[in-house]
Amino acid sequence: MVKFLKPNKAVVLLQGRFAGHKAVIVRNFDDGNRDRPYGHCLVAGLAKYPKKVIRKDSAKKTAKKSRVKAFLKVVNYSHIMPTRYTLDVDLKDVVSVDALQSRDKKVTAAKETKARFEDRFKSGKNRWFFSKLSEMALRRAWQLQKLVLSFSDLGGSSRGIRPSGTFTYRSLRIVISCAIWLILYIMQQDS
Repeated sequence: MVKFLKPNKAVVLLQGRFAGHKAVIVRNFDDGNRDRPYGHCLVAGLAKYPKKVIRKDSAKKTAKKSRVKAFLKVVNYSHIMPTRYTLDVDLKDVVSVDALQSRDKKVTAAKETKARFEDRFKSGKNRWFFSKLSEMALRRAWQLQKLVLSFSDLGGSSRGIRPSGTFTYRSLRIVISCAIWLILYIMQQDS
């Protein structure tokens, strides 16, 4: 199977406190480890998005509206939705799994991540990453992904439902590819 969840891939979180927030994969663990024996990844994302800046805002107000807040999290693969986009932000030297072990290291890593995200936002690159997803589009994409995982064996043998005689594997592949195309189309319409 092709591994497509790689570092710098933009994802949307589907579960937890930051559900619906955009993030970028910093490091992935396809085979898991002793503590987490399942596929997971370390992500850095936006806890707070920058506000819309208008022309009549003062410089002070523009600077305040351009702030972002970052979060760092280790997430199960089944709790993220990958996008077709990649983000060229080098966070490997700042964020590591060891940085999440103590509170002080996590705070300093989050501050450095925040600074790099703000630099990226102010330079005008990757504008799509700094815009909020609309709730309706996110809900549709989440329902579609849930539907696709329920019909496929990708969600694991415990949760996946084997296709009955009504579905052939070829038709299932067509349904999955159409669903993924629709998810990407919905996300493109939001940006």
